[in-house]
Amino acid sequence: MRVTCTVNGKELEADDVWEGESLLYLLRERMGLPGSKNACEQGECGSCTVYLDDVPACACLVAAGQVEGRSVRTVEGLADGDTLDPMQEAFVECGAVQCGFCTPGLVVQAHDLVERVPNPSDAEIRESLAGNLCRCTGYEKILDAVRLAATRKAEAR
Repeated sequence: MRVTCTVNGKELEADDVWEGESLLYLLRERMGLPGSKNACEQGECGSCTVYLDDVPACACLVAAGQVEGRSVRTVEGLADGDTLDPMQEAFVECGAVQCGFCTPGLVVQAHDLVERVPNPSDAEIRESLAGNLCRCTGYEKILDAVRLAATRKAEAR
């Protein structure tokens, strides 16, 4: 089957897509967007989180055929060319990136939170990121990054 969708603002298509192929596979292997990571393939770790029609979704749980005509935004699509999104910058600045495997999903999920809740409490941050697992950071630097990005976004308004 052919799948045509908008990915990071550009219309892309892939041919010979298998019925059971995941959006994650489509993005990484067919469209050359390796940002979203393949870890659990069960929607448990959050490393593959992307926006699907502006709503965070685990790309490993979405069949590629389900994105026909829809909009997908990956961690790569948060940046504006060579300029990182403030959430991406904050993760780097706060040292919230260690092995990097969980980072793309955390960045997308945190980005969504700050878009919806301009000044999230620590409890709101923790709840929003509860579906994203990290084995390296201990989460405190991730919380610092989300707080920093939220503060900068509020100041920019």
